[in-house]
Order: sequence, then C-alpha cells, then structure tokens
Amino acid sequence: MAARRDRTHYLYLAVIGAVVLGIAVGFLAPGVAVELKPLGTGFVSLIKMMISPIIFCTIVLGVGSVRKAAKVGAVGGLALGYFLVMSTVALAIGLVVGNILEPGSGLHLTKDLAEAGAKQAEGASEGTADFLLGIIPKTLVSAFTEGEVLQTLLVALLAGFALQAMGKAGEPVLRGIGHIQRLVFRILAMIMWAAPVGAFGAMAAVVGATGAAALKSLAVIMIGFYVTCALFVFVVLGTLLRLIAGVNILSLLKYLGREFLLILSTSSSESALPRLIAKMEHLGVSKPVVGITVPTGYSFNLDGTAIYLTMASLFVAEAMGNPLSVGEQISLLVFMIIASKGAAGVTGAGLATLAGGLQSHRPELVDGVGLIVGIDRFMSEARALTNFAGNAVATVLVGTWTKEIDKARVAEVLAGKVPFDETTLVDDHGPASVPDQRELPYDEGEERARAGV
Repeated sequence: MAARRDRTHYLYLAVIGAVVLGIAVGFLAPGVAVELKPLGTGFVSLIKMMISPIIFCTIVLGVGSVRKAAKVGAVGGLALGYFLVMSTVALAIGLVVGNILEPGSGLHLTKDLAEAGAKQAEGASEGTADFLLGIIPKTLVSAFTEGEVLQTLLVALLAGFALQAMGKAGEPVLRGIGHIQRLVFRILAMIMWAAPVGAFGAMAAVVGATGAAALKSLAVIMIGFYVTCALFVFVVLGTLLRLIAGVNILSLLKYLGREFLLILSTSSSESALPRLIAKMEHLGVSKPVVGITVPTGYSFNLDGTAIYLTMASLFVAEAMGNPLSVGEQISLLVFMIIASKGAAGVTGAGLATLAGGLQSHRPELVDGVGLIVGIDRFMSEARALTNFAGNAVATVLVGTWTKEIDKARVAEVLAGKVPFDETTLVDDHGPASVPDQRELPYDEGEERARAGV
C-alpha cells in the first residue's frame, strides 16, 4: 500500500513541475503555448465525464440508506440556508473591498475590449425561471449525458427516495450501486495520471494568450481580489469552522492540498468535485450529508464567484467613469445572489454572469466587461479555490449541525493517522466503503447516527 501512495505522491510533484513548465513555455513561446490549450481542455473534460455518475451513486447510496426522508430534508434545508447566508456575506465583502480599492480608476476602454465585453453579454444567464426549469432533465438518462450537476442531483434524489420507500426490496439495488461507485472511483484514479499533461497545457495556453502586459495594468484588482478571497477563507470560514466544528481551517486545507493543486492547474473547482466527495466521506462525514451538501454547494455556494461579481462590477463602473451609486450596488448585490447560482463551477461562467448583471442594471457598462477578459482566467483561479474551500467547510459544518460527523475520525484523519487511499479513492474500512453484508450501504459511524433517526 505504501508503494502505491508513493507513486501518487510523485504524480502530484509532476503536476507542480508541469505548471511551472507551462508558465515558462507561455512566456518563452506564446504562439506555441496557445496551441497547447486542447491538452488542458481534454483533461478537464475527462474529469467532468465522471462527475454525473459519481454524484448519482453517492446521493442514491446516501439517501437510500436513511430510514426517514425527513433527515434528508433537514440536511438539504440547513445546507441551502447556510449557502444563502454565506453567498450574501461574500457579496457584501466584495462590495466593501471594491469601494475601498476603487481599482478601475485610470483605465481606458478600447474598441476591441468593448467588442469582447459585448460577446460575453451574449452568453449571460437568461433568468431565474430558465435556471429553475433547467434543473429538470429532458429524460431520466439525459441528466447523465448532458453533464448537468443539478439535473443529476434531482434524478439521484428521486432514485434515492424511491429505494428508501422500497425498504428491504431495494437493498440489492443499493449494493449494486455501491459496486458501481467503486468502479467509477477506480476509473477516476486512472484518469488522474493524466493530470500533469492537462496542467501543462492549461497553464501554457493561458500565459501565452495573456502575457505580462495585461497582468501589470490590472494588477490592483487581481491582487485585491486574491487578498479578499484569502481573508474570506481564513478569517470568515476559518472562524466558523473553529467555533462550530472545532476544526482548524489550516488542517482541513492541508488535507485537501492535492485537490487545490488540481484546481490551480485547471482553473475549475468542478475538476476536484469527485475527489471532494470521496475525501469528505473518508474524513468522517456521513454519506447523506456529503451526497447532498457537496453537489448542491457546487451550484448554490459559490463564495469566490460572489466576491468576484461584486468587485468586478465596481471595477468596470470605475473604469468606465460611471461609478455605481449605493442603491445600485445593493440592487446589483440582490441580483447577483440569484444570478450566481447558475455559474456552477464552469470556467468562464462568472464572466457571463457579470455581463448579465450589468446588462440588467446598467446596460451602458456591459462593454466594460472587456477590460477584465484578459485577466479573467487568472482571477478564476482564486474563484475556484475559494468556491472549493467554501464547499469543504460547508460539508463539515452541516455534518456537525445534523450530528452526522464522526469527530474522533476527523481528528485522526486530519492528524494523518488514517491516510486517504489515492489508488482507489475509496476506503475498505472507512466511511466511503460499501459493506458486502446485508446491511444498507453507509459509513462506519452509521450505528451512532441511526440513534438519532
């Protein structure tokens, strides 16, 4: 087992080397670097290919093994309430910092940049009604083929509740899905060996396309945004995690270090979604909490995107010489709380949502979105990292509130005493395992959890 872990250790060292090499190629041979973009795109596509089956298996196993539907409802209600509050806090922080920095002052909009802004506006979200209707898949199977996270979530919840209602008759199906989950995680572990190639292509392409000029001229908003995200994670989320769950934020982030590296190299938090599910179960959070909180959080708990939307809106308004009034800022904040829910972990979705918000409130500012198109890819790194950290913290907090977390195991895992199996991404003796006996699939802490059912 030690040899296997050693090999995966070298894999992530290779990812770091690939990122550095990609940056170097981007600066030294930008023309060649841009052509390497398909390498990064292909790797992210391979990861996304696995998201729907992993979400489906995780949620069905979690919901189907709970004796009362009310428990699932309680987990979902707590999670959504928390997501709404934290998104609002993140948006408010973005507004405060944006007003203090006034990062857009002194910039000028060229014709090319205006056209780039208009192009992003065309891809903006259509509205709340369209978003809600989009949760319903065309067929039961299309949720998997189209790769929509919320559609998969809906189908999985329905299947989980149906199996829950079937009682013992549904146990063979649950065990079968448990074995499918093992297969899917094994495939994901194989795909991860392509991570260095994907990281190299993604970083080389973005550095080659952007260059150093855009970074220098827009350094203020970039640095301000990164600092704001760091403060939100370490101060706001860190304080909540310590006070409510008694967990140190640094220990949790260290435990998820490889996932952060993966996100940094692909610029999408979605690329680490399957691994977050596996690691949260391994940490000691029950399957229902992980299965509901993580996928839902990827659509409703986008803290980094929220900070980005408000700071970028103020930046564009300042750069266009037409600052937003306090009333307009508050109105835009309310709109962004809803609009940000459609920017689920997809690279570039934040830019389209920003354009949509400005178009609905101040159409004359939409062209200004072109000012940050050049650095959006670099800002999406911080967005994705913050979104991921927010969802990891949310899972631990919801598990604590619902008493669906094994605190002794959390301490052991974070101390490094119970290492995560990087080879299979599932644990034969941990919460992510599926027992072979005629028990419903659930984690080791289920006996304690059922006492509260």
